[in-house]
This record gives sequence, structure tokens and C-alpha cells, in this order.
Amino acid sequence: MKRFFAPMALFLGLMMGLALVAPGVASAAPVSRDQAVNLVIARGLAQRGVPYAWGGGDINGPTMGKPDDAPSVAPSVTPGSVPGLDVPGLAPVDVPGPVPSVVGFDASGLIQYVYAGVNAKLPRSSGAMYNVGQKVTPAQALPADLIFYGPEGSQSVAMFLGNNQMLEVTDTGVQVSPVRTAEMAPYLVRIIA
Repeated sequence: MKRFFAPMALFLGLMMGLALVAPGVASAAPVSRDQAVNLVIARGLAQRGVPYAWGGGDINGPTMGKPDDAPSVAPSVTPGSVPGLDVPGLAPVDVPGPVPSVVGFDASGLIQYVYAGVNAKLPRSSGAMYNVGQKVTPAQALPADLIFYGPEGSQSVAMFLGNNQMLEVTDTGVQVSPVRTAEMAPYLVRIIA
């Protein structure tokens, strides 16, 4: 049976103290598969209600999102192209794109955060997540398996909770929803084996 290691602040703090006394002694406490599954599910459910933010979230939690209409490179304004800037010798000025105003998660940011709770390092995009872990069919799904949508999982990712429920990020935020089969990728991915 494969074992996972869960970060626990109190335990790690104690171990860091021991490491100062006896280097090389510190280690994380092993947990069973069931404990790891329960930990990632609890970590995910604790985020219910956090708003959707495109590009938001990472291993540390919700972050400022990126505006989905922002240009990849800030536009330049050249003299004469904007009234009042027709000043001889004035160099082009970079104008920043729209400023994001929401702290939250997008789908892959949430999943990356949830699995960081058991020290699983997942890629940032759902398409890349689809290529890690063990592929399983929907009939083999277990709680904490990842459900993907779109070709090769490129459109979104959610976490299976069991009982035909999943944790996902919608346009309004993190929520529990019934599993949708429309546009579901043919395989789920099991991270906790």
C-alpha cells in the first residue's frame, strides 16, 4: 500500500525543534490512503463559497485572478494616438491592462491547492493534470479522483466526492454539484493510489 505524508503545522513545528537538536531525525507522519483522501476532501470543502477568479489560486490558497480579457502584453500608446499626448519627443508609454479585482480560484488552482495538503505537486493547468496519476474509468471512480472536461482534460477539472457529487469551481465560485457527464473526458485521474 502506498503511503502519503500530510503536512501538519504542529507536528512540523515540533520536528523542526527536534531537527535543531538532532539533525536528520525529523520526518512527516505517514497517513493511510483513507486519511489522505479525507484530508484533501476536507481541504476542498472548506473552500466552498470562495469566488471564481480566472487564473486564481495556487498551492497556498486563493490568489488574485487574472482578467480573462487582459492582453498578454500591455499595449503601447504612441504619441498622437491619444488626444493630449501629441507632444514632440514623447516616447511610447506602456498602459497596463485591466486590473484583476477578485481573489479566488479557478478549477486547476483549487485542485492544486487541495492536493498540496498531502504534498502532491500537481501542474497548474487541467490539461497537464490529466497526464499525471493513474487513469481510471468513471465506473472505477473513488472519492478524491479528478474528473476532467474537454479534449484531454483541457477545459476544466473537478474532484469526485462520491455519491454522484463533485467539488468544482463554477462562474460563481467553489461549490458541490452533481457529476456532469456531458463533455467529460473518458478517464478520471487517481492521484492518491
